[in-house]
Amino acid sequence: MTSRDVFSSRPFLRYWRANAVSGLGTYVTLFALQALVVLTLHGSAEDVGWLNAARWLPYLVFGLVVGAIVDGRRRLPLMVRSDLAQAALLLTIPILWLVGLLSLPALLLIVIAYGTASVVNSAAAMSFLPRLIEPRHLQPAHARIDGADAVASTAGPALGGLLVSAAGAPVAVLLDSLTYIYSALTLRRIDRDEPPPRTGVTARGLVSEVVDGVRWAYRGSGLCTLAVATHVWFVGNAIVGVVLAPYALRTLDLTAFQFGIVGAAGGVGAVVGASITTWVGRRLGTGRTIIVCHVITTAGVLAMVLAGQGLPEAGTIAVIMAGQGLYGLAMGMSNSHEMSYRQLVTPDELQARTNTTLRSFNRAVVVIIAPIAGVLADAWGVRPMLLLAALIFALVAAGLAATSFRTVRAPT
Repeated sequence: MTSRDVFSSRPFLRYWRANAVSGLGTYVTLFALQALVVLTLHGSAEDVGWLNAARWLPYLVFGLVVGAIVDGRRRLPLMVRSDLAQAALLLTIPILWLVGLLSLPALLLIVIAYGTASVVNSAAAMSFLPRLIEPRHLQPAHARIDGADAVASTAGPALGGLLVSAAGAPVAVLLDSLTYIYSALTLRRIDRDEPPPRTGVTARGLVSEVVDGVRWAYRGSGLCTLAVATHVWFVGNAIVGVVLAPYALRTLDLTAFQFGIVGAAGGVGAVVGASITTWVGRRLGTGRTIIVCHVITTAGVLAMVLAGQGLPEAGTIAVIMAGQGLYGLAMGMSNSHEMSYRQLVTPDELQARTNTTLRSFNRAVVVIIAPIAGVLADAWGVRPMLLLAALIFALVAAGLAATSFRTVRAPT
């Protein structure tokens, strides 16, 4: 079966469509929630930091256990149920806003619950994909998924900016709720046999399975170097995620719609990155491709800093869009190689645990760093924090280049 056959098969297309549509809604919501905190609830950079921490806190608290549970269950039904749970939780945000009860604490509680359902969904979805297609098609499949995600990241912020400007941030969240419902209905139509769920698992056995997953991720699999580098990368990414909205909306004085267009530039870069990443990977190899992506990320953040250096409005928007474009380009190129490499060296019975173990520690970084970054941004200013993020990305690239990881190629 060729890659073209895989991408035209109904099971993969349904998986891809569900992921693409819910991804679009997610980008609308991620934009809308930050705008809601800054514009509707009149929050600070510190408040945005708490919002980002709440979004990823469930990975820190539940991630390792969820991975062990998902490895013992049929993954497709879990994807459907968690999609419906996310839809219901997001729907409560505009309802609370309509009745005048929406506040930052209430929003954070909803986001924590939403993030918990997202942990289950992502663990099931990522570990289900290797059951859907052959191993040799994993990297192109991830690239195709990343391409859809890149389009969503392009359209989502622009659509979010338009909706926020026209109807307010809480109403924009409604779109994401509907997209999760569509995803659940689409996934239910996939016909795929999965191993029966494990039975008789005790609490002690579950702990043992969690330990096995951590041991595999950091010792037995050879993923440790990439895992640690990615954890450090998330420090820089958490800083950017916290300071970008206050930087654009307050320091640069962009409107919500202009900020949405800036975010869309990142999506355009990601589309380009996802479209060329397989070609680049074949020539550079997995390790060198990921290293190059970190160098591009560094350049993107430095461009964002330059946007605030006394330029006219048009120049400011153009430069920060260029920075976002480079940032998106790097993410669009790197993710499929990281994910496919991780899955190709991991057996099926450890897929969910490996994915959630590494994601849990990545998100733990966000939970810890995001509030700190918000406090420091309020104290020092957002530009120094962006420069710190650029330094971190540069150190990640240099660190990987100094190890044998630079010669890694994904197994086939």
